[in-house]
Amino acid sequence: MASLRIKKPSTRRGKKALEEREPKTIENLKKTLIMEGRKCSNDIRQALRDLNLLKKPNSRMMRRNNDVTPFEDATPLEHLAKTNDCHLFLFGSSSKKRPNNLIMGRTYDEQVLDMVEFGIDQYTALEKFKTEKISQFTKPVIIFNGYKWKLTEELRRIKSLLLDMFRIDQIDSIRLQGIEHVLSFTLTDDLTILVRSYRIQLKKSGQRTPRIELVEMGPSLDLSVRRTKIASDNLYKVAMKQPAILRAAKRKNVTRDELGNVHGRVHVGKQDINVLQTRKMKGLRKTAEEKRQEKLNKQKRNADASMDEEMDGDSNAEGNEDMDDNDGTE
Repeated sequence: MASLRIKKPSTRRGKKALEEREPKTIENLKKTLIMEGRKCSNDIRQALRDLNLLKKPNSRMMRRNNDVTPFEDATPLEHLAKTNDCHLFLFGSSSKKRPNNLIMGRTYDEQVLDMVEFGIDQYTALEKFKTEKISQFTKPVIIFNGYKWKLTEELRRIKSLLLDMFRIDQIDSIRLQGIEHVLSFTLTDDLTILVRSYRIQLKKSGQRTPRIELVEMGPSLDLSVRRTKIASDNLYKVAMKQPAILRAAKRKNVTRDELGNVHGRVHVGKQDINVLQTRKMKGLRKTAEEKRQEKLNKQKRNADASMDEEMDGDSNAEGNEDMDDNDGTE
């Protein structure tokens, strides 16, 4: 029974730390745990350092090697992620069977949700690109090239994992001068993922919109998929569920296209064109002769209507007299 007892925090700092880890309507930014395995090559170490620079300040890099095999036993990895309050992880290792091994994954409810093992076929470090770098804490523009990203459920999950890994924050508006960094993920025909990093340069174009040039600044990676561990559809649906407060209310007859433009449908009843009010123009005014003729027609219609009423009244009177005569004879 002692192991089931929940120990309450005794200090204010401990209470605040626990409150930070509690579920929230709007979650904190996801942090990434970056760690090395038992054996690592120089390329893996340098790749992890470069990825740590791109992820800062939302990353936590472990300084020593860890004897962890995530695909065989993920318990130590889940414990480290929980201790460091990280929901994403990057794990690098190298062996004779799997050289230059890079594992990306994410956790949900303190357990591994998705995990993908990549092999680094080609790598060029950030320091080998002798170009100007971007400023720190810059949000990248993420681009996915290739039509095969949507072919299978596994590729769709890998795309979602990469987007979750490198997206810093979700924003509502952007400033053109603040866009400096582009991350490109290209899926080739042989299912190799080409990861490229570019710096955006705004050049004069003689117009209001500047001309944009992309300069590669590194790092550059060619990744091949080796092993995957994908969550079931039910668990993935539960992990992606949003609170009811954040869900936008469904609006009737309003749709939104791929570019974010809002389209509304309005239902209007049948209109009578004859009584429709239009703009008055002198050219559409009636002449004196047309007004005189319209007045005569109106008087004629009124006279005919009064004559019909008199005839109806006379016929009703005759009918009443006939009924009286009949009653007398009886």
